[in-house]
Amino acid sequence: MIEAGEPDLAVDELRWLLADCSDFIAGHALLGELALMKNDVELARGHFGAGYQLGLQTLRRAKMPKPLPYSQPANRPFFAAGRGLAWSLATLGKRPMAEEVVDTLFQLDATDPLKLRAMLDELASGGLPIVELGG
Repeated sequence: MIEAGEPDLAVDELRWLLADCSDFIAGHALLGELALMKNDVELARGHFGAGYQLGLQTLRRAKMPKPLPYSQPANRPFFAAGRGLAWSLATLGKRPMAEEVVDTLFQLDATDPLKLRAMLDELASGGLPIVELGG
């Protein structure tokens, strides 16, 4: 539905799916992306946050196994939800909370494949380049 240019229909279908399968992290992440398409950062934060929290709950029950590589396709929806949550939080002026999410994801996959730290720096600088001073 998204590719067909029907985001409202996609939202309805995802909500229907999540009604019976509320633990579907990818569904929450997609709803976050759809909320961003409508410039609703607060709603996106809620959807991304739901997916991220579901993933964290699962990981905590498993004693936080590390590493949790993004390279594994099954892990990508969790990282997508975390990235969206961090971006939303930073955009809403909640930088410490965004940094906490990024730190958690970095602990799980230290390669930072989504460049989350750079994303936060770019948001903080307003898109201006960051220049390292000193040696």
